Amino acid sequence: MSEIKLIVGLGNPGAEYTHTRHNAGFWLIDELAWAWNARLKEEKKFFGEVARVTRPEGEIWLLKPNTFMNRSGQAVAALASFYKIKPEEILVVHDELDIPCGRIRFKLGGGNGGHNGLKDIQARLGTPGFYRLRLGIDHPGDRNLVVGYVLNKPSAEDRQAIDDAIAKSIQGLPLVLSGQWEEATRFLHSK
Repeated sequence: MSEIKLIVGLGNPGAEYTHTRHNAGFWLIDELAWAWNARLKEEKKFFGEVARVTRPEGEIWLLKPNTFMNRSGQAVAALASFYKIKPEEILVVHDELDIPCGRIRFKLGGGNGGHNGLKDIQARLGTPGFYRLRLGIDHPGDRNLVVGYVLNKPSAEDRQAIDDAIAKSIQGLPLVLSGQWEEATRFLHSK
């Protein structure tokens, strides 16, 4: 059973995207770096901001790709290849339209649900076999409204629900990192 060696938060670089729903993965990495007292630094060869953290479970890399969402796989593949991290040792944290705002889903593999960041990571790694931590952001109700929805700020109430989900995710991470998949899933999926 592999342990997680790389946690990737998906989002878009740039001040205009900082507070948008699509950056929920970035928000989690920022909170995690703060909680773990890690400093994210720009690394051009990994196309993003990275931090190496020594934890009781071992060494873990944090990554925020500086490519845009649809090229997230470039950063993930570069770091994973350099440090010989297998796909099943990667946890990708991303926003999820198909989950109610503030809810969390944790799983290994699966489809990409139309998420461009996941599509690119799957293409670059050559497999969907990596872990995902899906942060619910809700759906606008009409697929024609999705792009505008994910690239805009959530309401204060929705942002609080997402922040609460991020805090719960960080609380559940030790279960994930120690390979207690069932316990992690039970904890993260509970209300």
